[in-house]
Amino acid sequence: MIGSYVAVGDSFTEGVGDPGPDGAFVGWADRFAVLLSDRRPEGDFDYTNLAVRGKLLDQIVADQLPRAVELAPDLVSFSAGGNDIIRPGTDPDEVAERFERAVARLTEAVGTVLVTTGFDTRGVPVLKHLRGKIATYNGHVRAVADRYGCPVLDLWSLKTVQDRRAWDGDRLHLSPEGHTRVALRAGQALGLEVPADPDQPWPLLPPRGTLEIRRDDVQWAREYLVPWIGRRLRGESSGDHVTAKGALSPDDIRMRIASVA
Repeated sequence: MIGSYVAVGDSFTEGVGDPGPDGAFVGWADRFAVLLSDRRPEGDFDYTNLAVRGKLLDQIVADQLPRAVELAPDLVSFSAGGNDIIRPGTDPDEVAERFERAVARLTEAVGTVLVTTGFDTRGVPVLKHLRGKIATYNGHVRAVADRYGCPVLDLWSLKTVQDRRAWDGDRLHLSPEGHTRVALRAGQALGLEVPADPDQPWPLLPPRGTLEIRRDDVQWAREYLVPWIGRRLRGESSGDHVTAKGALSPDDIRMRIASVA
């Protein structure tokens, strides 16, 4: 049984795309913490989410790893490197070397380190051109996991998130349902019995016409892609001035999830 859990990472682990009733994000890691706490006696579970959106691997290592090591929990989820990989000119082999050093440091201090692969981006505008680069990095992540005995939250193989309903309007972050499916897959990665199947098929949708798809693409580019490029050019990050959620009560998470369900 896991009695303490610390989530380390970027916007994916912070939960962007899965807003609670107060506008603050929930996300897969918070939902996963609830799954873990359900297996413990009431009040006997500690959870801390250190993730901050927009952070690069080195920033995560510098800002979040020391705190995770200090807390020395039974479990750490470590999802990092994705923001590095999507930046032009980065080398996935070099990023993976830095990723491995971080995993080595964590495995010396905590009970179990759960690592994550990247999503298959074949259907994502712009990012579909980085599919090979992401796959290369994923191969390194799996190899690192083998060397250090880490369970793997394999997002590439989670085919149900290929559905557009699994994604927020920005097409970069998961929707609440997408985060829920990832939380369930995380439970499976640790060999837990989960309350639902993350691979459960979605209800069928009526087909969309070419004009509707094109209109959605234009709106997405105007609302999300152009501002994202602007931040890159200005050297800004979506995580500037954002503070990590820190210690959270599973009971509070349950209430926030229920209020928006």
